[in-house]
Amino acid sequence: MISSLRGQVLSIGLDHAVVEVGGVGFAVQATPTTLAVLRRGEEAQLATALVVREDSLTLFGFADAEARELFGLLQTVSGIGPRLALATLAVLEPDKLRAALAEGNITVLTQVPGIGRKGAERLIIELRDKVGQLQTAPAAASGTGLVRTHVAEALLGLGFPAKQAEQAVDAVLAEDGSLGTSEVLRRALAALGRKR
Repeated sequence: MISSLRGQVLSIGLDHAVVEVGGVGFAVQATPTTLAVLRRGEEAQLATALVVREDSLTLFGFADAEARELFGLLQTVSGIGPRLALATLAVLEPDKLRAALAEGNITVLTQVPGIGRKGAERLIIELRDKVGQLQTAPAAASGTGLVRTHVAEALLGLGFPAKQAEQAVDAVLAEDGSLGTSEVLRRALAALGRKR
């Protein structure tokens, strides 16, 4: 999976930028905050997440890995796709989003277009504990968190539903958090194969 890009910014649009890496221009969807720090003609580095669908490959870019982690986490909630996850991060900075989820602040979450009261309640119920783990364990977010993200993305690329992929990865990491990416992927695939 493409987890980061570094290259020259060729162009910047309202919702995306084109970054040239090794002669190839990658269109990267991003929030206005991320796009605001990019300069045409200058080099940029973005943390990225590749979303694979039947009819498209879409690359989403973030100023840092923390925002990318939250982007992935938001999509584990039923009804939240990549576009709505990106819109959430466009309206709420990562710190503000984490605080709203941890405190159960529905008013803040409903500021995001496309998230109503029920959607906000679902976000809080499903993500309150996970956001707490991200906040209190930065070391895990950089080590285990990266393994988790990479394996979940790989499973998505293989066609497994996001929630099912996340649950399989979490189950493997709960048994042994010291495993590397390839071993976590192997065990998660074995577990998912048993469920099919």
